Formats: sequence, C-alpha cells, structure tokens
Amino acid sequence: MSGTLGFLGFGNMGKAIAQGLVKADAVKASSLIVYDIAQPAVQAAKELGAVIADSEHALCESVDYILLAVKPNVARGALEATRGAASGKALLSIVAGVDHKSLLEWAGTPVRILRIMPNTPALVSAGVFGFSLDTTLTQAEQETVERWLSEIGMVEWVGEELMDAVTGLSGGAPAYVAMFVEALADGGVQQGLKRESAYRLAAQTVLGTAKLILDAGMHPAAVKDAVCSPGGTTIEGILALERKGMRAAVADAVVSSSEKSKRLNKH
Repeated sequence: MSGTLGFLGFGNMGKAIAQGLVKADAVKASSLIVYDIAQPAVQAAKELGAVIADSEHALCESVDYILLAVKPNVARGALEATRGAASGKALLSIVAGVDHKSLLEWAGTPVRILRIMPNTPALVSAGVFGFSLDTTLTQAEQETVERWLSEIGMVEWVGEELMDAVTGLSGGAPAYVAMFVEALADGGVQQGLKRESAYRLAAQTVLGTAKLILDAGMHPAAVKDAVCSPGGTTIEGILALERKGMRAAVADAVVSSSEKSKRLNKH
C-alpha cells in the first residue's frame, strides 16, 4: 500500500469500504486509521484492527489520504475541525451532493480533491465507484486510489456534473435492487415457495442476469427477449410489470435521488 489511508467518519459506507479492502487483501487493517465520534463506529473499527485517532486533526496529520465518509449535513463541521491539518494531503470525499468547491472551502487549506460515489457492495468486492474527472489529485495519487478501489469493485470516471446522477443510480441502486429481490421473493412465497428458498432464487437470478449484461456483453433488451418465448409465461409477467409502470417507477427513483443530491450542495 503506497501511502496511509485515514477514514474521517466510519459509518455504513466507510465501514463497507474498509472491510472490503481488508477482505480483498488490498490493505492491511493495521494501516487504516479511523476517527469517528460514534462509539459503535469506533468499536467496529477496532474489531477490524484499524488504528483509532483521537481527533479529526490528529487523523489528518497522520495519513497521506483522507477519506471523508460522513453524512452531508456534518461534512462542513468535520472538515473545519481538521484545523488545516489536511494541508497538502489528498482528500477523497464520498459525501453525496457536496461539490469540489465546497470541500476546498471547508477544508480551509490547500488540499487535492477527488470526489467518489461508492456503493455498499464494496463490502463483498462487487462495488461501483464513480470518480469525478474534476480532480486535483496527482496522476500517481489517482492511480493509487483507483488501484485500491478496483480491488473491491468497478471504477467509472465521469464528469463532475454527472456525480449527482451516479449518486441516484449506482449509489442508491443497492436499495432499489434489494427491494426488487424482496418483491420477487414475495411473489414466490405467495406461490408456495419457502421464504429462504425464494430469497436465494431471486438473488442468484439478479446476480446471473447482471453477469449476462456485464460479462457476456448482452444488451438488457436482448436478455429480456431471450427469456420471453412466444405465448409463454415470462411475457405474461413482463406485461404485468408494464401495466404497473415498473420502468417509470425505477427511472423516477433514480431521478428523484439525483435531484436530492443536487439540493444537498445548496448550503
């Protein structure tokens, strides 16, 4: 690992990234430094084997890369509490809706910034990381961060203006997909399947379908068409989904989440 990585905040997403990196042997737990005000988060970091810093300022002084992993409403306070200790460091922000300009202003000192939008499947090395092209990290720093996170997911570079869209899509999609899996299982249970069996069938089907699209390169529409036999059972299910407006509902979820991300930056 080239450089030390500090977690300023260790909530669900920060913890998922840290645990994913350690599980994938991308980093040693003892090389991660964590600061959080919540005792459950501190305890989780200790159980992982990370080093605990006693303040925001101390964390920033002791690392090369600072991962800002707090809620949007406390991001400003967290950065201001570093009291300039982040000067000259690489600041990696996974805070939804807070743009490059705001991060630099709140840090109050020259820092190099990369905005990242992750998602929770990073915990099992299947994450998605949207990286903003509007970064001031050095080329070597960009390569280091991309190398770390590529160990636990896919990295996609997008324009800064598209980070809110990434937030609404891949950032929130694990929740949407989990709801879909739950709904699939509910249907199976209604038809007589045991709950645990229905969850396994539904989740593996979602995983396999994603692999057809990503690994086999099939277009989503081609996957759908390949399953729908003329006069068969699947086309009946497709029509039921269309009648209920599934496509519009899912697209609206992405748009609504993206718009919320845009509003978060208005402070």
